[in-house]
Amino acid sequence: MTVRDRLGEVRHVFIPGKGHPVEETTARELLLFLKPGAAIRRSGGRAEARERSAIHIAVADAAWLSRFSRAGLKVPANKDWIYIHFEAGGPAFLASPRPCFLFAGFTHLVEDLLDRDTNELRHRFREISFSVEKSTFDLALTQYARIMRKFDRDRYVREYARLGFTHIEVNALATPFPHEQGVPDEFYPDFYTYCPALDQFVDSRLNRGIYPREYLEANLARLKENARLALKYGLVPGLLCFEPRSVPETLFQRYPTLRGARVDHPFRSFKPRYSLSLVHPLARRHYAEMMSNLMAEVPELEFMSVWSNDSGSGFEHTKSLYVGRNGGAYMIREWKNDEEIARSAAANIAGFYRLLRDAAAKVNPRFRVITRLESFYGERRYLWPELKDRIDVEVNSLLVSGWENNYPHPEYPDIQVLGSAYHNRLRPGEKRAVSELEARGGRGYFYHFFNSHGNHEPLLGIPFPWLTYEKLRACAKLGIRTLAHMGGLQPPDKVPYAVNQEVFREFQLDAGLNVDRTVSKIARRYAGDRFAGDLVKGWRLIERSIRRFVPMSLYSGFGSVWNRLLVRPLVPDILKIPEEDRAYYEKVMVSSIHNPNKVDLARDVLFELITKDYARRAYRRIDAGAMRPLRAAIDLFLKKKAEAVRAGDEPAASVFIDQACRAQALGGLYETLRNTAVWIYAVHEYLETRDRKVKARCRALLDDMIGREIDNSGRLIRLWKDAPVEWMFVSDFGETPFIHGRNFAELLEKRIALMKKHRRDKPSIDPEFMFRVKNDPYE
Repeated sequence: MTVRDRLGEVRHVFIPGKGHPVEETTARELLLFLKPGAAIRRSGGRAEARERSAIHIAVADAAWLSRFSRAGLKVPANKDWIYIHFEAGGPAFLASPRPCFLFAGFTHLVEDLLDRDTNELRHRFREISFSVEKSTFDLALTQYARIMRKFDRDRYVREYARLGFTHIEVNALATPFPHEQGVPDEFYPDFYTYCPALDQFVDSRLNRGIYPREYLEANLARLKENARLALKYGLVPGLLCFEPRSVPETLFQRYPTLRGARVDHPFRSFKPRYSLSLVHPLARRHYAEMMSNLMAEVPELEFMSVWSNDSGSGFEHTKSLYVGRNGGAYMIREWKNDEEIARSAAANIAGFYRLLRDAAAKVNPRFRVITRLESFYGERRYLWPELKDRIDVEVNSLLVSGWENNYPHPEYPDIQVLGSAYHNRLRPGEKRAVSELEARGGRGYFYHFFNSHGNHEPLLGIPFPWLTYEKLRACAKLGIRTLAHMGGLQPPDKVPYAVNQEVFREFQLDAGLNVDRTVSKIARRYAGDRFAGDLVKGWRLIERSIRRFVPMSLYSGFGSVWNRLLVRPLVPDILKIPEEDRAYYEKVMVSSIHNPNKVDLARDVLFELITKDYARRAYRRIDAGAMRPLRAAIDLFLKKKAEAVRAGDEPAASVFIDQACRAQALGGLYETLRNTAVWIYAVHEYLETRDRKVKARCRALLDDMIGREIDNSGRLIRLWKDAPVEWMFVSDFGETPFIHGRNFAELLEKRIALMKKHRRDKPSIDPEFMFRVKNDPYE
């Protein structure tokens, strides 16, 4: 008898009388697979019903484990598991020792096993590959894409549980924009829209009244709702905060001696912003009280990721603060050497983590604090030994100190990467560092990326299943079992064929899987037996293109949106465009009024994003290897879509048109990135050379590039208007600096017109742009 037939006999779904919300969630969803009239019944914590018409669902407690022992069952000792059992002539059972895997066990049962014979499912223990898989910087649920249109949060959180995730961040602003005061022409307040700090949800006696009560209540309500959804599906809720973040100046007017470090970016911020001096006992009591107040509201919170030294946050006297080591009066006196300052700064950081952990642990003893280490390159030597006893790290690599890239690109050994899908391997030394941390009671969560963030924002649903698998395999081979996925999921209501996520789900259930067979199985589920091979072929072509693409620094991640790369005109002299004509994109750039990126695509603030030589290598390699397989994938998908339509195979036709649209979107982004590389090389080469032939060649290269980008914008407009799928993040509240709006096509039309008008301008970059001042009295 198959599982499907066996479930047809079930009339009673038993769950514990006092248990976890996910048990009822799982039971209610199981009812959809049973005959009408089946009902949920609550037991007294024992699987007492022995009839064939019953199924028992539970988070396995000590009684379950004791029952396994009496039955002589060998329970996996060192890994988490899912237990499925169909007793001959008796009831069925579904259990897991942790709430986070119970729902994954249910979806495994009803999605993968319905046509299996129940004789194969006797006392089946399915081991879980990664004991912790946490979300980090979830674009859609908690960060800057939370305002995306028609977003189904319940279905999104359900997908986390279905895939086998364990932990999920839940703190998000309820408003589209943060409550941060700025000054004219300043961009900085927008940075506070993501990773919201504790004081955006609760207050303390120290800062009561600083933020409007209604604002805090709305944010807290959103946090609590996200936490409720997490618990509904068995996930562990937690926080991702920039801390210690700057506080409003009104608080320092009350308590001027609490002023700590200046933490704003001096190029992006036009007024100083300061965090509290954490050495002062009042500041520490403030944070402890906020943590306690939040835990009183949501006692199930179990972790807090603390990111620092960015976006208005930072610890006193750390070396990487934007304005250098600075801080309040209490931590260390002046004229100390760098080593003494670093030691004191590290002690202050570790003390803050312990303060948060201990305040939260009074309510939830399992609470952990997680930090990143990149910003603390100046203090790492002293901070690393203090990471212990539920103080953890999340990293791309533990073998670097700072932000240096230290892993080779999969295709180009001369290009180093860190993070993103291109970071697909780990060196053995990573495990040694993790083991050292674990011996002290800490954890190391390694990042991986199978979504848009870090790869190709703002696009949705780009397939690269083999790269996804390679990073998971690299972690598993080293025995690393705690991961952090960066950027959130593909929203299932917008991306129905999320093969990367399915590969993770399959790997979570079987670390020894054969990736080619697994990808083929997923393709058969999407497109059926007849067309599965063609779908896999298309995915291989797209991944070949991705592997041969050369990452373009900031632009290959979030920078394409932040710097408005898709809608700004690529012309030889950007300043030749009148200011009023540039306003449509400059007003929403993540940029200050004097940021050189406005006139030079090779730079952003004081960073050189891409050198002229790198840009030349990039566009040549992209031309040689990346674009052809992508075009082949698009042609294949469109051809197979037509074949499926003629065959009357609607499911296959749907998946092929979906994948064709996403491949076309990737082609549009890659073309813009390629053309950006051409701009950087050709404009800078033109300005640096005195050779007329070289100048002429640069002009021809620029003219060809602009023609290509005009055509590319036209294709993107047609895709925007005609595609039956949502292929990019789109705001429901109008565009912001971090997400495009519904006016995307209109901006592309403006872009085309400006490129046509200014394509023949002489290449130029104003080297003094960053020093320009409005109403300059000496001009």
